[in-house]
Amino acid sequence: MAKAPLTPADVEQLLADPSPESRAQAAARVGESYDASLGDAERGIAEEIFRLMVKDAEQRVRLALSESLKDNPAIPHDVALTLAGDVAEVALPVIEFSDVLTDSDLLEIIADNDEAKQVAVASRPEVSETVSSALVDTENEAVVSTLVANDGAEISRESFDKVVNTLGASEKVQTALVRRNKVPVAIAERLLTVVSDNLRDELVARHEMPGGMADYLVLHSRERATVALSQDSSDDDVGVLVRQLHDAGRLTPSIILRALCVGDMRFFEAALSVMAGVPLANARTLIYDPGELGLHRIYSAAGLPEPQFVAARAAVRAVQELEYDGAEDSTEDRERFARRMIEMILTQYDELGVEFESDDLDYLITKIDGLPPDHIEVLDPNLGNGDDA
Repeated sequence: MAKAPLTPADVEQLLADPSPESRAQAAARVGESYDASLGDAERGIAEEIFRLMVKDAEQRVRLALSESLKDNPAIPHDVALTLAGDVAEVALPVIEFSDVLTDSDLLEIIADNDEAKQVAVASRPEVSETVSSALVDTENEAVVSTLVANDGAEISRESFDKVVNTLGASEKVQTALVRRNKVPVAIAERLLTVVSDNLRDELVARHEMPGGMADYLVLHSRERATVALSQDSSDDDVGVLVRQLHDAGRLTPSIILRALCVGDMRFFEAALSVMAGVPLANARTLIYDPGELGLHRIYSAAGLPEPQFVAARAAVRAVQELEYDGAEDSTEDRERFARRMIEMILTQYDELGVEFESDDLDYLITKIDGLPPDHIEVLDPNLGNGDDA
C-alpha cells in the first residue's frame, strides 16, 4: 500500500529540520506515494515538494527522489528533466527508466557527452532507432556495446553498418553483436570475418547461419589478407608464399582470381608455375603468349576451372595494355587499377552473354565460381585454338 503523501505540516517540519537523512527519507516517501490515485490537491502538494527537493543542496536527497520516481509515469516532465540534468549519480536512475523523458530529451542528454549518462540511455528498456543512431554516432565502445547488447533497442541497418565500420575490432562490441537476439544477416556475415573462432561458432549457432556460409566467408576474408600480403612482398617471398599455400591446400581458384583482379601478376605467375609443375620462366612465356594458346594450355595444366579462364585472359590483357606490374606503393594506384581490371573482366563476360549484378570483387568471384563447367566452351567454342578472341 502506498504511503500517505506529505501534508503541509510535514513540509513545514522538513523545512525546519536540517538533517539530510530526514529530508532524504521524506523525498523517498513522497516519491513512493505519488500515483494516479491522488486527488488534485494532494497531487499539487506533492509536485511542489518535488520541485523543492530537486533543488536541495544535499545530493542524497535528490538521489532518494530520483530512485523513488525513476519508473513513475505520472511525474511532471520538468521534474524528470531536472533530475536527468543533475550529476550522474542522481540522474542515472531517471535516465535509464523514466518513460516521461522524450526522444528529444534523450538526444540532448547524449549530446552532452557524459559517458555514464549515454550508457544509461543505451540501457533503457526501449530505445528508438533515432536515439540508437545518436548513440552509435558517439563511437564510444562502452556506449555502443551496451546499446547493441540491449535487445530492447531498435537499431537500423545503417547504424549496424556504422557499428561494424567504427568499432568492429572491439571484442566487447563483437561479443554484444554476436549475442544479440537478432541482427541483419548481412551484418552477421561481416562479423564472421572479424570475430574469434569461439565467437564465430556462437554467431553461427545463434543466428542459424549455415556452417558452409561461415566457412566460405572466412575463406574470402583470409584470401583478401593473403593477397594484400603478397602485394607487399618480394618476388622470392611471393614464391615461398605460393608454395606454402599449395602445400596446405589453400591455393584456391578464388585466391588466384583475386590476385589477378588487383593486378598481382607475380602471384598469378607463381601459382600457375607451381600448379602446372613448370619452371617460373616457362610459365611466364606461356602466360604472355600473344596468341593466347600458351595461356590456355598452362591454365588447363594447372587444373583451374574453365569458367574463370575468361577472367584470367581479360586480366592478362589488362596488365599488358595498362602496363601495370602490381608493385606500386600507392594504395590509390592499386585500387584504381583493380577497378579498371574488374571493368574489363565484366566486359568480357558481358560479350559472352553472362550478366553480373555487381562489380564487387567478392560477388564477382562467387558468381564466376558458380558458372557451370561447360559454360565457356558453349559460349566461346573457339577458346584455345590460338585465335584472338
